[in-house]
Amino acid sequence: MTDRRLWSYKDIAAHIKVQPDTVRSYRKHGLLPPPDQVESGKPYWYPDTIRSWVANRPGNRARRD
Repeated sequence: MTDRRLWSYKDIAAHIKVQPDTVRSYRKHGLLPPPDQVESGKPYWYPDTIRSWVANRPGNRARRD
C-alpha cells in the first residue's frame, strides 16, 4: 500500500534531519525532485518520492533511519 499523504518542506526536513530552510535551498539549487503537487503555490511531495531521492542522492552513505 502506497502512502498518499503529501509532505511539505517541514516534513522532508524532519525525515532527513535538517532545517526546513535547508530543504528550500535544495529545491532552489535543483537538488530536490520536482514536487508531485503544488497547492496555492506551495510544493508538496509524496513520501515515496522523497524516500527514493534520499536513497539515491549524492553523499548518501546508506543511512539507516
